[in-house]
Amino acid sequence: MPSRINMAIELLGQDQAIYYTGHHTGHVLTHAQGREDAQTWADYINIGMEHGAFDVAGLAEYMRGLVDGGPTRSGHRTPAVVVEAPVNGTDEANVRHNAWQFRQILGRGVHGVLLCQAESAGVARAFVESCRYPHHRGGVDPALPSPLDRMRGAAPARPGRGMLGAGTRGRGSEPSAAPVWGVGEDEYFRRCEPWPLDPGGELLLGVKIESPEGVARCEEILAVPGIGFAEMGPGDLGLSLLGHTSLPSSPYPPEMREARDRVFAACRANGVAFLEACTPDTVAARIDEGVRVVAGGREDTARAGRAHQRRPMPA
Repeated sequence: MPSRINMAIELLGQDQAIYYTGHHTGHVLTHAQGREDAQTWADYINIGMEHGAFDVAGLAEYMRGLVDGGPTRSGHRTPAVVVEAPVNGTDEANVRHNAWQFRQILGRGVHGVLLCQAESAGVARAFVESCRYPHHRGGVDPALPSPLDRMRGAAPARPGRGMLGAGTRGRGSEPSAAPVWGVGEDEYFRRCEPWPLDPGGELLLGVKIESPEGVARCEEILAVPGIGFAEMGPGDLGLSLLGHTSLPSSPYPPEMREARDRVFAACRANGVAFLEACTPDTVAARIDEGVRVVAGGREDTARAGRAHQRRPMPA
């Protein structure tokens, strides 16, 4: 029987690689498609709203379809769903001004959010804070003014390095999100927390490091508490760094390899799962190297990787 709501987090907690399917554009968000996708071979489904339509009503129907088509073969209520948000993490103000996107996405009952083009620690901090309820205090800098102090007019302050400010997600979407997770509203308030910052949290937050500015600051970005996975985005990085309009593939050019290794090292240093595309021929070596989120969207890759790790959870 599953021990968690979020299948992807359950597997990562066992040091098992996870495998996803889904498109960056054009994902069909209907109840019928959700029913069909409920029995996917993948551990999580990526919904691409960065370039695909920001279809929140469709997302709600899709999540309802996943519930109606479940449970998964592993016994989870649904596969995990991670949504790529449209906002780019190029600066902190941009992320904070567009935090409504995270609220809308999370309110549909998804299990994770991916922030694209993260370029600073302030951006990553704003992202995590926007996805958290303010009553959770894990990782919050204790030197910041308390809620009572703020009410009495204490001057605002920024958290110290490697710490967070208070969460900014408001109540109101729990009546729509909690039923998708199959829990009551109070339990949703408790469990909708970023993992592994909260070991009992069921929310998986990720960042794409896909610009020269992001790579230059990846160590500080990935030190922000609450980030669960990250990737070096080869498509956008290759476009900006080398002018490549085609998607670079492994083996990367030297500049791309340097960026990949730097992001990977920062992930390992901060306990963040690293995402990378694999094939059936490369997945075992990448897993042995430490890759734990596998892109590529191929069932045969997942089959090879699961066999390599002797994964006990049914696929």
